[in-house]
Amino acid sequence: MIHASAIIEDGASIAEDVEIGPFSIIGPEVTIDAGCWIGPHVVVTGRTRIGANTRIFQFASIGEEPQDKKYHGEESSLEIGEGNTIREYVTINRGTADGGGVTRLGDNNWLMAYCHIAHDCQVGSNVIMANGATLAGHVIVGDWVIFAGYSGAHQFCRIGDHAFLGMYGGVNQDVPAYVMVSGQPPRPRGINSEGLKRRGFSAEDIRHIRDAYRTIYRSGLKRDEALELLRQRLPEQPAIAAMIESAEASQRGLLR
Repeated sequence: MIHASAIIEDGASIAEDVEIGPFSIIGPEVTIDAGCWIGPHVVVTGRTRIGANTRIFQFASIGEEPQDKKYHGEESSLEIGEGNTIREYVTINRGTADGGGVTRLGDNNWLMAYCHIAHDCQVGSNVIMANGATLAGHVIVGDWVIFAGYSGAHQFCRIGDHAFLGMYGGVNQDVPAYVMVSGQPPRPRGINSEGLKRRGFSAEDIRHIRDAYRTIYRSGLKRDEALELLRQRLPEQPAIAAMIESAEASQRGLLR
């Protein structure tokens, strides 16, 4: 299952059924779980763990040193969950000491060609990153987020569950759960209602989420005032909890 031209360094831990293509290089601290497929000319290095049934296509660079001038060779790692698809030329870097030392990618994510996930990012599950989407260091991404082509996030930004970033949308502030961002410069344009329908949200839940969006972005209230009003609705509108939590966690301020 391992091509004769692949280089597997001593110390690497590879499940018996893993396939590794021609000219790929697997470093000594790498762990690759069952059912994984590693294509040709892939480099996996550093203290990296790749979860079961993940596919990595040709020319990807996984687990390389962080692109951070503060990094001086300290121990750090990359943790990739199960069932991920990582396409051509994707780069994912390890963490740094200043960021907790770990970059994480959850389960069932789809990373298209030329995506980049920088050091210390924490990416959830079921995330789609279209071609060229980029995360700078320390970005936190929730579950079910969609990044359109060449979109991305500035260092330390937070992107909430089910958010949508439109093409070429590079955000430099936080995006709450459910919010759709697009335009040049990118601005909130409403909620990701089509995505919520596809994921089984009821019409009532979507209406509540849309009303919560209007409270934060259209009511004229300050953020804390809007969130306090939304908290009062929580017992009858549990779907808005994710929007409240992601807005409360914002440290860079909400994109407006």
